[in-house]
Amino acid sequence: MNEMRADKGLAFMLQYENVAWYDAGAVRILDRRVYPGRIEFVTCRTHVEVMQAIRDMVTQSAGPYTAAGMGMALAAWECREKTKQAQLVFLEQAAVCIANARPTTRKRMEQVCSGCLTGAKEALESGARVDEAIRAHVVRANNSRYSKVNEIAKYLVAMFPQKGTVMTQCFGETIVGMMLKEAKLAGKEVRLFCPETRPYFQGARLTATVCHDMGFDVTVITDNMPAFVMEREGVDVFTCAADAICLDGYVVNKGGTFQIAICASHFGIPTFVTGAPDAGHPTKDTVTIEMRDPEFTLQAMGIRTAAEGVKGYYPAFDMTPPHLISGIVTDRGVFSPFDLHRYFADGGAGEYDTVV
Repeated sequence: MNEMRADKGLAFMLQYENVAWYDAGAVRILDRRVYPGRIEFVTCRTHVEVMQAIRDMVTQSAGPYTAAGMGMALAAWECREKTKQAQLVFLEQAAVCIANARPTTRKRMEQVCSGCLTGAKEALESGARVDEAIRAHVVRANNSRYSKVNEIAKYLVAMFPQKGTVMTQCFGETIVGMMLKEAKLAGKEVRLFCPETRPYFQGARLTATVCHDMGFDVTVITDNMPAFVMEREGVDVFTCAADAICLDGYVVNKGGTFQIAICASHFGIPTFVTGAPDAGHPTKDTVTIEMRDPEFTLQAMGIRTAAEGVKGYYPAFDMTPPHLISGIVTDRGVFSPFDLHRYFADGGAGEYDTVV
């Protein structure tokens, strides 16, 4: 494609083709469940298979949004022999299917799929290939999102000390790469501590790998070590992304974020959450916390760690209250979690706004 790409210079797993990519009737998704131990891709031949791959955690963090868009391109391929009206109906049904892959992120997925539908309608009217038009739309949307995340990274890195220690949580996708790129450009010497993030170990496998690939001093710790590490190693900043930032200031992110924020508050360490407020979630009560298969808490990377008969419990996310958050770092600056409506009053559109 001849599109200008915003993924240039980022780590392997942040490049578009290595997140999810549509081509010739198939979507190829990097299997983040096994990366970096193995570099494997899951190939989907229908949009339902893409939805199931998202549900099965083949891709995580912001990866599902790219996969969803590419899944819509695949849906266009599936219905290419139908009439224009029938294609539109098929794509609308595919959008509902894909957007509901995971309940906690449904609002953002709806935004992604809606943008793809707009691109599909324009292609149908002009006689262009719908699958290619949707893929081009996804690339433009990714470029827009990556560029917005780069602005977020600039505001975040500006609050880092010249030589400092940063703790992360889970895998914030693009913000991790952009944060590190901006730290290099600013000449800041940053070392990182990454909690492992059970049960999928995104911190150990994904965040730490991106940090290492981009040349940074990075250390993985277990999920029960943040308080000790904060005190012993002199952590300066705790930062994480979010699966949803509610307008009442509550932050929905990977389970464990809440307790790290409590530790940070105890030691007087600022907690900065990156992303955009989600107008689809006016309060925390509009968020459905996804409860996943409890068997995953009873094993580590496929090796069982608990006796047969022991029960597991697996909420995929938790909610961090606004009083523990020092600032919401957006593409339009840093906002108080108690004043997020101002983001939209100032013209903010959100990270996943429709790009045509």
